[in-house]
Amino acid sequence: MPRMVSSRKPKDLAYTAKRLLSYMGMHRYSLLAVTFLVAVSVLCNLLGTYMVSPIVDGLAAGEGYGFLARGVTITAAIYTVGVLAAFGYSQIMARASQKVVYDIRRDLFTHMQTLPLSYFDTHQHGDVMSFYTNDADTISDALNNSFASVIKNGMQIAGTMTMLLALNWRLSIIVFASYALMMLYVRHSARRSKEYYNRYQKSLGILDGYIQEMAAGQKVVKVFNHEKANMDVFGGKNEELRRMGTAAQAYASTMIPAVVTISFLTYAIVSLCGGFMVLGGTATLGSLASYLVFVRQSTAPINQFTQQSNFLLSSLAGAERIFELLDMEGEPDEGKVVLARSSSGWEWQDGERSVPLCGDVRFSHVGFSYEEGVRILHGISLYAKPGQKIAFVGSTGAGKTTIANLIERFYDIEDGQILFDGIDIRRIAKGSLRRSLGIVLQDTHLFTGTIRENIRYGRLDASDGEVEEAARIASADSFIRRLPNGYDTMVVSDGANLSSGQRQLLAIARAAVADPPVLILDEATSSVDTRTEDLIEKGMDRLMEGRTVFVIAHRLSTVRNADAIMVLEHGDIVERGDHGQLMAMKGRYYELFTGMFELS
Repeated sequence: MPRMVSSRKPKDLAYTAKRLLSYMGMHRYSLLAVTFLVAVSVLCNLLGTYMVSPIVDGLAAGEGYGFLARGVTITAAIYTVGVLAAFGYSQIMARASQKVVYDIRRDLFTHMQTLPLSYFDTHQHGDVMSFYTNDADTISDALNNSFASVIKNGMQIAGTMTMLLALNWRLSIIVFASYALMMLYVRHSARRSKEYYNRYQKSLGILDGYIQEMAAGQKVVKVFNHEKANMDVFGGKNEELRRMGTAAQAYASTMIPAVVTISFLTYAIVSLCGGFMVLGGTATLGSLASYLVFVRQSTAPINQFTQQSNFLLSSLAGAERIFELLDMEGEPDEGKVVLARSSSGWEWQDGERSVPLCGDVRFSHVGFSYEEGVRILHGISLYAKPGQKIAFVGSTGAGKTTIANLIERFYDIEDGQILFDGIDIRRIAKGSLRRSLGIVLQDTHLFTGTIRENIRYGRLDASDGEVEEAARIASADSFIRRLPNGYDTMVVSDGANLSSGQRQLLAIARAAVADPPVLILDEATSSVDTRTEDLIEKGMDRLMEGRTVFVIAHRLSTVRNADAIMVLEHGDIVERGDHGQLMAMKGRYYELFTGMFELS
């Protein structure tokens, strides 16, 4: 399992905000432009409100229509500049927010490529997808709707406080006391709702994973008539999501009514006290009119803060999940030896000397466990000389596929040593090791694209001729040419428009185009009919020439021509030899083979 390398505690709001700000810092010039335009907008709003005071006082002093027209014109000009500034920062912010989310998704996908297979073995695909959709989208929404608003509201509050103090410091004591009360309540509600937003994001990822799993397995669901059972499970997960969302919104939604109530009370008290001051001659009517407008405006940014808190809390919960994944340790790769494919074949560099790569693979007392304390392999020792075909047979769970996983270094061994042409595979860079090992899995996966592109996935620089030659080797060329668009036929939904045998043939062609010195076939013929199996075996005979091949077989008839057959049981090799030797021993292999023969 990947582990956290960061020493910070999860659910650290300050750390999450700091990480998010670091991404925003990559676009500092756009954000500085937003900040400047927001400041212009706020200043225009404050000046426009202040203009109430001189206009009212001037009219009260007997100024005429000319004075009023000048005052209104100046005020209109101020607000026009503010509107243009607001339009400018909204456009810049829309672009900047998408760039930030683009960077996050890019880093997320890049880092996810470095995670070990154990991560994907233990996490639902829907939950993984939730990082790119739900979590990233909440960040995008928050940046679009909250970043500029937070800056604007902060400046608005600071500017309003300054103007309130300048107009009447005595009345400002009442207003500031109400501010403090509002902030205390907002802080309390935000703390409680954040916990539920974290749970909500987690529940949403679980629900997404379940939906994706059920959508992918609809055929199995219908075969076993489990629609009702699935609805019950979905209902439970959906109810949990509803409860977490309701709890989060319940706390967050109390902020606005509380702030509005406090602001109304404050306005009433300030109006009453200000009226007495005007009557007493300690304040002018114009200053009180302007002051009361500022008081009403002062609650607007606080209200907006509370409204934006839902976006902010949800986005920080999503960002927290993303950053936790980004902090996970990637797959270690301490290998320095590089295996490379040249015009003359595969080779590796030993100092100044290029050494041909032959394909000699050896296990020496290899032990391995997926989980601590549960041994899968017990001191396995075996060798495959260049060009040999080695087969592994045994019951399910005997350790056959595990051996293939260890050769590919999908997992690292705990004991012993695996050598590739005399080099400990831990010294070989993983990328070049895996490029030198062609593999055909039991579960074929094809990508959306043409058949040609799917075969070329084995080696991206392969020419069209090499792709077609690989298809001929895999006995796939004839069926491909019978398709409506031949090699340009689109593959959709993981090859749903092809038969299982055709998908397997394409997977074998993909391995063939890579032209590796070592080939691993993990039950490569388990999902094809007898005729297709014969085609594959003929293609494999051509492909295996001059290569070391490991075959994991379910049908024992496919391994009769192997140079050596390893019979595994519970992580141990209990028998080894060629077909004739093992049949003569009349041991476990004999029992398996005769049983399969009778069944067939």
